[in-house]
Amino acid sequence: MHRDDALHSTALPGGSAACEAAFFDLDNTMVRGASLFYFARGLAARGFFSRRELQRFGRRALHFALRGENLGHLGEIRELALAFVAGHTTAEIRQIGEEVYDEHVEAKVQARTRALARRHLDAGAPVWLVTAAPVELADVVARRLGLTGALGTIAESVDGTYTGRLIGEPLHGQAKADAVRDLAERSGLDLARCAAYSDSANDLPLLGLVGSPSAVNPDRALRRHAATHGWPVHEFRSWQHVARWTVRAGGVAAGAVVVAGLVRRR
Repeated sequence: MHRDDALHSTALPGGSAACEAAFFDLDNTMVRGASLFYFARGLAARGFFSRRELQRFGRRALHFALRGENLGHLGEIRELALAFVAGHTTAEIRQIGEEVYDEHVEAKVQARTRALARRHLDAGAPVWLVTAAPVELADVVARRLGLTGALGTIAESVDGTYTGRLIGEPLHGQAKADAVRDLAERSGLDLARCAAYSDSANDLPLLGLVGSPSAVNPDRALRRHAATHGWPVHEFRSWQHVARWTVRAGGVAAGAVVVAGLVRRR
């Protein structure tokens, strides 16, 4: 099994300089933590949330930090997010996405995952983020990191205003793989000559779609699967960082209550 020393080898990750494209998960792969929670913090600071709603986000953030993705929780968060943006303009939400990147996301970018993406770009291969996060936020992250583009969950808008409904399904699990397959068909990519990176076993449909899958900071299930199938594993977390993140996560719910109080007083 290859570990993070693969980053310093002369060949590209995936073992071939002829990789046609690379696809990176966002949360806990390119960025530490959940981008949707950072987006929620930005919306909370701008008065989008009630106290109860913000507490719910805090509990979900704590669960994500300690135990990883859960489809049921993601569904609840999706419904909350759709309700929050309904009636707001796409221009307003995209501007908030820019501000959230500066306020919360930039400092959480994983430098060594970004370096993996940069090596693919330097070799002439397009690099895409593929995430269940809102495409508005994913687009900002991809552009700020100099990547090719992003695939994300799309909220419906009519005449530039969000309706509170989705277009299609959240880009999670099989839906990610389907979106990448569609992109490959439109772009003429041979997926057997593409690479993909993720931290979560939820992305096994995507990882199994490409010829060069890799696990980055994997959860337990993905680590087992990677070991069984001989996939490269890039472990960029230090034990000290894991401990700090766990302690920090323990304060998320309490912090959410404090922020909610500040928002309400304002």
